[in-house]
Amino acid sequence: MHTVALATAGNLLHFELAVAYEIFRTPPLGTPEHDWYDVLLCGPGAVRVGPFQVEPDAGLDRLSDADTVIVPACADVDEPPPPELVDAVRAAHDAGARIASLCTGAFALGAAGLLDGRLATTHWAHTAELAARHPLAVVDPDVLYTDNGTVLTAAGKAAAVDLCLHLIHLDHGATVANTVARRLVMPPHRPGGQAQFVATPLQPAGDHRLAGLLAWARERLDQPLSVTDLARQANLSPRHLGRQFLAVTGQTPLQWLLTQRVRRAQELLESSDDSVDSIATATGLGTPTTLRRQFKRITGVPPDTYRRSFRA
Repeated sequence: MHTVALATAGNLLHFELAVAYEIFRTPPLGTPEHDWYDVLLCGPGAVRVGPFQVEPDAGLDRLSDADTVIVPACADVDEPPPPELVDAVRAAHDAGARIASLCTGAFALGAAGLLDGRLATTHWAHTAELAARHPLAVVDPDVLYTDNGTVLTAAGKAAAVDLCLHLIHLDHGATVANTVARRLVMPPHRPGGQAQFVATPLQPAGDHRLAGLLAWARERLDQPLSVTDLARQANLSPRHLGRQFLAVTGQTPLQWLLTQRVRRAQELLESSDDSVDSIATATGLGTPTTLRRQFKRITGVPPDTYRRSFRA
């Protein structure tokens, strides 16, 4: 049997642990138990997981005997992963195990050095911190999960289900993965990435020099604003404005404007019955073709698909 070891160490979130346990512990209808997975909870001792107490089946040293090791989400990314967990995950990878993290479990993989030179992701609220803490990792904030062969990472919450289904697909094929997805009332593969689930753009905090300009521009997204217009409003040269934008937002003025226009389009698709033509005009994107192209590039899905998913 293929052994799946769930690492139960540190301050864990219960959702991701429970999801992985449920998916890999229960064989789909028609699949004999001996053809499915042998699931072990591995940890240094009893641990509180949200409101529950979890008793491990074995110690962390058993991770090295597993075929697949799954590291669930940690509750606090500011708290370093337990050294014993980091060592056990690294040893399991060296022994040939496939290592997968769910949500913020990626920080344990990063601490073990397993993300260096590899694609990685985590919950969109923590991707910047993951990239800052592990600069050799190639962090993608938009995808639902990444697969480097022996090292895989999932984004937040429901993306843990996406990655678990992906692992089943790899091990048992599409038909079995589809059967499990139906039992979970989930699509076998969700279109797009994390970007479509970011409800509102994160705004630069603090009383910085561009605060008034950003508010002014967001009120005029339906107008054909240029860098010159923004520079004139801020009483700065275009070159100086560009430097200020990069320092405050991490984007050029035009990149920031485009992101704001698409975010505004998301709001209108969710809250109104306006046509794509009307939304293109209201957001300053001009034509429906431009809106569809830029919307899909930034969110990963077309406007019509987004509206079907998020319309109130």
